[in-house]
Amino acid sequence: MIKKSTELSKTIAHALRHEPEQYGLKMDEKGRVFVHDLLNALHNMRKDWINLSEKDLMEMIASSDKKRFELQNGKICALYGHSLLKKIQKVVATPPKLLYHGTTSESAKIIQIEGLKPMKRQYVHLSIDKHTAYQVGRRRTNTPVILKVLAAKACSKGIIFYKGNACTWLANYIPIEYITKDTSNTCFSYDK
Repeated sequence: MIKKSTELSKTIAHALRHEPEQYGLKMDEKGRVFVHDLLNALHNMRKDWINLSEKDLMEMIASSDKKRFELQNGKICALYGHSLLKKIQKVVATPPKLLYHGTTSESAKIIQIEGLKPMKRQYVHLSIDKHTAYQVGRRRTNTPVILKVLAAKACSKGIIFYKGNACTWLANYIPIEYITKDTSNTCFSYDK
């Protein structure tokens, strides 16, 4: 069941973050699609998904360690991670004092010169704590660099932030003056 749930989550993430047209989905300005349209696409993809229901999607969302999707009023959306050409509209929010970004040492050097850019995504992704940033950084390297973002200060100077989910914040760009390398000696264990 977990493997099927992981495969389902990855497929839905691809559909809602990157290529909805490949699945025959039409998104609104907030990146939402009708649940019944997504289910029809999934039913046509794989025989073992023919009986998927909205309840199954709700269970997948509830069982996930990260809140990647939101299902409301018959529509579903990915909360962050989009690479679509048409920008998904997010609601402006006031961030916490500090946010974090986990990356490779090579990327950290570039970020400390150019600032944090969305790269292939629509928004810069920031974590609420060092541990989450570390986990994100571990996707690309065994020894991630953790950058600290002075989010409240940046916000007070006009940098716009958006809440992605409980652990993820988004921004269009973070200038270098609001980024420092986290030099604490915090050790993390990688458990996933």
